[in-house]
Amino acid sequence: MDLGLKDRVYVVTGATRGLGNAAARELVADGAKVVVTGRDEKSVAQTVSALGPDAVGVAADNADPETAGRLVATARERFGRFDGVLISVGGPPPGFVADTTDEQWQSAFESVFLGAVRLARTAAAELAEGGVIGFVLSGSVHEPIPGLTISNGLRPGLAGFAKSLADDLGPRGIRVVGLLPGRVDTDRVRELDGLSADPEATRAAAESRIPLRRYGAPEEFGRASAFLLSPAASYITGVMLPVDGGVRHGF
Repeated sequence: MDLGLKDRVYVVTGATRGLGNAAARELVADGAKVVVTGRDEKSVAQTVSALGPDAVGVAADNADPETAGRLVATARERFGRFDGVLISVGGPPPGFVADTTDEQWQSAFESVFLGAVRLARTAAAELAEGGVIGFVLSGSVHEPIPGLTISNGLRPGLAGFAKSLADDLGPRGIRVVGLLPGRVDTDRVRELDGLSADPEATRAAAESRIPLRRYGAPEEFGRASAFLLSPAASYITGVMLPVDGGVRHGF
């Protein structure tokens, strides 16, 4: 199936590792060009080298008010067009309610929430018909995850924002989609498992609750992202797609 991604240009934030990186790899593999971001210049350079000539990198922080404009400008200057953005950002620090501080909430709000809103607003102003805005969120949109209090507080709000944005931009032919990853085998998930006294037992217990009985591979998430961002998904908007091996039992 041709997804129609050839020569289309996407910005992918948080793309030096994890889910953002998986999405960027699949987009490039299917013919798209990408502007990838991360906070560390060295990691950005390594990512671009691995992706090849169809990628350009920008060391940037989603919390920086100047980032959104820089990324769209880079897409146009380097590749001559801008077709969409996938907004991914590393998860905020784990912790229960009593463990989290005002500073952690403020920092996470700036990067995870306000940074994403700013990127989406900027993209919306720049995209033409056929454009797309994607959000990498979490299964916590539907059900809080123990020990991830800050994420539980911010991700559902972003899902609500994305749904409102889909309604606003639909008449212009611009789509808005969200992805809700479950236990995908990334550094972040391994780090969270490692916080337990027995990481292997924690993973085994988590896998036992997943109907497919395994963690997802990053490329499986990447392929789902590439499809939703592609013209092949041209009549899909306002949805939150679980990529979780069936762990969400609601409809």
